[in-house]
Amino acid sequence: MSKGQRKGFIKINTHVKHSERPLCRCGMRPVAVNYYKEGKPHYRSRCDKCARKAKKLRTTPKTNWKQSGYSKKSHCEKCGFEADHPLQLDVYHLDGDRKNNNWKNLKTVCANCHRLLYATGKGWKQGDLIPDF
Repeated sequence: MSKGQRKGFIKINTHVKHSERPLCRCGMRPVAVNYYKEGKPHYRSRCDKCARKAKKLRTTPKTNWKQSGYSKKSHCEKCGFEADHPLQLDVYHLDGDRKNNNWKNLKTVCANCHRLLYATGKGWKQGDLIPDF
């Protein structure tokens, strides 16, 4: 700890007015600024990692997709985009429930289509084609 620094605080930016941020309750990471009121920063009580853990926010493991018989395609099933890298494609849940990993509920879409589906709220529209089973 440097001279003039309080215990539980770390220096992040010496030329900014709020140069010291308090540490999270876990004592490992600094917390973020929540809002400013009258030029004074008010901080969150927890770091992002602890906040996510408290809300039990986790991503859906890919193994659940494979267990249901689904594998990510190499192209977008909405617009037909051929991906150069697998990170350009996402898995879209038709009913919006990320816990429903039934293979019939999953589609491979490009990042652009995924954002548009989410932003417009229209969801997936099934075409006139009948799937082969």
